[in-house]
Amino acid sequence: MELSLTTRTIAEHAVLEVGGEVDVYTAPRLRERLIEMVDGGARQVVVDLRRVDFLDSTGLGVLVGALKRLRAVGGTFGLVCDKEPLLKIFRITALDQVFPLYPTIDAATAPGAANPTA
Repeated sequence: MELSLTTRTIAEHAVLEVGGEVDVYTAPRLRERLIEMVDGGARQVVVDLRRVDFLDSTGLGVLVGALKRLRAVGGTFGLVCDKEPLLKIFRITALDQVFPLYPTIDAATAPGAANPTA
C-alpha cells in the first residue's frame, strides 16, 4: 500500500497526517519528511496516525528518532492515534509511556497538550 504524507499547521503545531502502511519500505519517506519539518523550524510536531493501517518496528524507530530530534532542540512531539491495533503496539512496546498519545487533533493541539496527564 502507498504511504501518504500531508503537512498542515494548526495554531503553532506542525501536523503531519500519515496514511497507509508504515513499514521497512515506506518508513524512510516518513523519516525524511519529519527531518525536513524539524530542520525547517518546526518545534511542536504532531503526527496523525488515524489513517495508518499498519505500523512495524521500522516505523516505530522513525517515530522514536523524531522524538529525540525534537527534544534535542527543545521541541515537543505527540501522536494522534485512535485505532486499537496501533495503540496495542504502543502498549506492548511500552512506547505509550514515551510518546504523548491523543485521540484527536484537537486534543493534541490544545494549549498545554505537550504535557498530557493521561
